[in-house]
Amino acid sequence: MRKEVISPKQLFALIVLFELGTALVVPVGLESGRSVWLSILLALPGGIVLYLIYADLYRQFPGLILSGYMQKILGKWIGWPLSLLYVPFLMFSGSRNLREAGDLLFSASYDKTPILIINAAMIAAVVYVLSKGIEVFGRTAEIYFLAIVAIGVISNSIVIASGLVDIKNLFPLHIKDWKEAFASAYPNIWMFPFGELLVFTTILPCLRIGRAARRTGLAALIVSALLLSFTHAIEMSVLGEKIYQRTTFPLFTTISLVNVADFIQRLDAFVILDLIICIFFKVTVYCYAAMVVASDLFKVREPRKLAVPVGVVMLFISLISVQSYTAHREEGKIVQQYYLIAICAVIPSILFVTHWIRRRFGLYR
Repeated sequence: MRKEVISPKQLFALIVLFELGTALVVPVGLESGRSVWLSILLALPGGIVLYLIYADLYRQFPGLILSGYMQKILGKWIGWPLSLLYVPFLMFSGSRNLREAGDLLFSASYDKTPILIINAAMIAAVVYVLSKGIEVFGRTAEIYFLAIVAIGVISNSIVIASGLVDIKNLFPLHIKDWKEAFASAYPNIWMFPFGELLVFTTILPCLRIGRAARRTGLAALIVSALLLSFTHAIEMSVLGEKIYQRTTFPLFTTISLVNVADFIQRLDAFVILDLIICIFFKVTVYCYAAMVVASDLFKVREPRKLAVPVGVVMLFISLISVQSYTAHREEGKIVQQYYLIAICAVIPSILFVTHWIRRRFGLYR
């Protein structure tokens, strides 16, 4: 059976779409106040360090995904059960993004539609594209990346042209603002969305040109950070600190205020389309990662066969995990501060150091 591969351009598109995901729509770094845009930039170096660790582990074990080289480095008795922990984590993380998409669509346009139907429709699309393979998924990302860029350029241009932007909501920045921005960047924004790049340890082995993994990923990470920082700066400049922090979906609120010459109005559809595209790719990447890790651990020859069961479980979790969006956000704070740090930073760092020690002292058999 021919191995499926993706190009560096497709990897770039996947990473950018994944990083934008819900981070483009929901408020981030609330602790940093009006300097939220600065928090994103301050968290970028930490995200780069994490990605370099992921890329180096991939370079050392080019044919293996996370669960594969975890067993190589730590041994099967430790590596296998530790890898198994990633399967529920990946499905849970994907279900959280699915829930956020459902909540926004429900509150914005589909208040008469049960959230079960909204989430089920999205997960059906996820399962369908995964059943076609990673190559099809990569080509789809390449196409929709252009759509997201076009939507972003049009939306931001119209917001600026409408005269809603007030730079005074962003400046000046005092020492206190810098401290708050740094405290918000680490660990919150560092983990969400930058730490989540861990899932690409399951996609890098599919890269056609392996040596392009590092530069492609870093370029995508920097572009994502700049786009997120600029978008949240626009939101903060339009809404102000108090409204930004109280609003469930700042981007949606910002775009709904647009009124150019009483002619260009009601651009909410741009946000909805942007959300659907970005969340679709983020949920799909999480679903794919859970599939391939589970298939590697349980020796399933064809990972595509797991698309339906993994998708159904993610749909089920998205419906029962929390009872309200407020509870969902509180749960997210706990996930960021504890679970994401352990899963996305601590364990990969241990793998990196352990592998270096074993290779340095010739402890591999």
